[in-house]
Amino acid sequence: MKFLKQFLWILLISFLGEVLRALIPLPIPASVYGLVLMLAALITGVLKVEQVRGAAEFLIEIMPVMFIPAAVGLMTAWDALRPVCVPVLVITAATTVIVMAVTGRVTQAIIRREKK
Repeated sequence: MKFLKQFLWILLISFLGEVLRALIPLPIPASVYGLVLMLAALITGVLKVEQVRGAAEFLIEIMPVMFIPAAVGLMTAWDALRPVCVPVLVITAATTVIVMAVTGRVTQAIIRREKK
């Protein structure tokens, strides 16, 4: 019953993200709205981490499985992807390095701030 309540909280916030996407005419995915709503709820204390921790950990654990259908879909669309494969790989590699560098810098800054 505990996990059901936790999933319901996550689903409710995801639904509210869908509602916001429908109401606000911006090209922002509903999942981003949902993540911002979840962050706001957790920061303000409206929702406690304990109220979603178990379900969130479960979803994170099964996340790799969720990429299998997308990978199969890409394999079936190989003919359409072949002409843009090299640019996509270059962009993916470059942005991966940039994200890793920025994440490392931010983490170092937070650690330095906490030591002071």
